[in-house]
Amino acid sequence: MSAPRRLLEVAANSLASALAAQAGGGDRVELCENLAEGGTTPSHGTLVMAREQLQIPLYVLIRPRPGDFHYDAQEVALMVRDIRHCRELGCDGVVIGALDAQGRVDARVCGELMAAASGMGVSFHRAIDASRDPLEALDAIIELGCERVLTSGAQASAEAGREVIAAMVRQAAGRIAILAGAGVTPGNVAALVRQTGVSEVHASAKAPRASTMAFRNPALQGLELDWQQSDAAAVRALRQALDRSD
Repeated sequence: MSAPRRLLEVAANSLASALAAQAGGGDRVELCENLAEGGTTPSHGTLVMAREQLQIPLYVLIRPRPGDFHYDAQEVALMVRDIRHCRELGCDGVVIGALDAQGRVDARVCGELMAAASGMGVSFHRAIDASRDPLEALDAIIELGCERVLTSGAQASAEAGREVIAAMVRQAAGRIAILAGAGVTPGNVAALVRQTGVSEVHASAKAPRASTMAFRNPALQGLELDWQQSDAAAVRALRQALDRSD
């Protein structure tokens, strides 16, 4: 009996990235904006059009700002409203996370977000990697009822954090999916899944896009006209490498 197909989630920083994820064979989209700053919640228009055009599951990052994961009351209220908005639009799930000032999972805040997401899938994001003890945090996340947690094993990349990720897989014991992400490429994904035992991986699969502007103001050296977005060919290459890891 063959092993279940490993899942590829694509961190999509725009509508174009989300559609590239689908075209390249991604299994699920985590939709966000400002990916270079860790990601924030996307705009209403992006959400609506992604929901209209995607046939694969659509999860939305709920994060009101860059920076840490310790939120005040206004930010929590904003996240609750964003979650309700996603549910009204028919999104499949949301991606949440919050820590207290001591670096532990904020069960009160996360419980409020989970309640707002009732009836939707919920992933916990890389706030776990900023926690004081990722294995302690994992138990708290399981207690919340999240279906998966995205992690790099508390390191800059999943490859560097592979031993912690493997420990999480063992500790989870099937109670929650461990989604390995950060620095995942076609060149390292097969070894990563073998060494950790994860069944899901997360990557942005980006490629540079060149501006079509013929005119560029030389006085605005800090204005970046080129950008990066998920690329269907890059997603496909990752999907093929992941399939070869079985």
